[in-house]
Amino acid sequence: MLPSRANSLVIGWLLVSAVAFGQSGAAPVDSGAVTPVDYPAVLPSPLLLDPSPVLPAPVLPTPTLPAPILPAPAPVADPFNEQRILLVIPDYQTVTETHGTIAPPLTNKQKWTLALKETVDPFNIVNAVVGAGFSQMGNQTPKYGEGGRAFGERFGAAFADFGTQNFFSAGVLATVLHQDPRYFRKGPEAKVPARVFYSISRLFVCRQDSGGAAFNASGIFGMAMGIGASNLYYPSASIRGKVMAGRVETSLFGGVTGNLMSEFWPDLQRKFFHKKH
Repeated sequence: MLPSRANSLVIGWLLVSAVAFGQSGAAPVDSGAVTPVDYPAVLPSPLLLDPSPVLPAPVLPTPTLPAPILPAPAPVADPFNEQRILLVIPDYQTVTETHGTIAPPLTNKQKWTLALKETVDPFNIVNAVVGAGFSQMGNQTPKYGEGGRAFGERFGAAFADFGTQNFFSAGVLATVLHQDPRYFRKGPEAKVPARVFYSISRLFVCRQDSGGAAFNASGIFGMAMGIGASNLYYPSASIRGKVMAGRVETSLFGGVTGNLMSEFWPDLQRKFFHKKH
C-alpha cells in the first residue's frame, strides 16, 4: 500500500505545484477595486456617422385656384332712339319707358351729342334745302333776293335756324338747367285725348335730370334765343316784330307736330306694319 500512497502524494504535490504556478503567472485580482471603463467624452452624432448626403425636403407647388368667372358687363343702352318716322324722319329724342322702368337722365355730353345729331341729320339738311327753295319763290322771308347766291344764303339761314335752336335748347340750357331735352311718351295705356293733351303740354313741361317735372325753360328760351340769334345773319328787311312772331309760331307748331308724331308713330307702325317699336 506504500507505493499507492506515495503515488497519491506525488500526484497531490504536482497538482499543488500546478495551481501555484498558475497563480504566479496571472495578474493579481483585487476583489475590492472597480475597474473603470473609458467612455468617449462626446458621443458622435448619428448624422455624422451616416456618410450619405442630407437632401432638403422637396418643395411642393402651391395649388392655384381658378380665377373667378365674372359676369360680362351689361351692354350700355343707347339713350337715343334710332328708329325713323316713315323711315326718313329722325326721332332721336323719343323715349318709350316700359312698366316699372325709368330711363336714366342724359349726361352733359349726351345732351350735346343729341343737339349735334339732330342738327347734322341728312333729313334736316334736305329739309333746309327744300325750305330755301320755297322761300326763294317770290323772294319770301328771309328776303335775300333772287339768284343762286340768294338761294345759298337762304339755305345757310335755314340750317342755322335749326342748328342754333338745338344748340341753345338741347345743349346750353339743358345742361345749365339740368333738364332732359327728350320726349317721354305717355304710351298706349292712356286714352287718345289724354295722349294728345300730354303731347301738347310737353312744349311747356319737361323732365328734370332728377326725375321731377318742371317748366320747359330750356325748350322755350332756347327757341327764343335761336330766333334772336338769326338777327345776326337775316337781312334787315326780315328783322321785324311781325316776322319774328311768325317764326315763333312756326317753331311752336313744329314742336307740337313733332311731339304728336313721336307719341303715336310707334302705335301706327305696330298696327299697320306689324313691327315692334
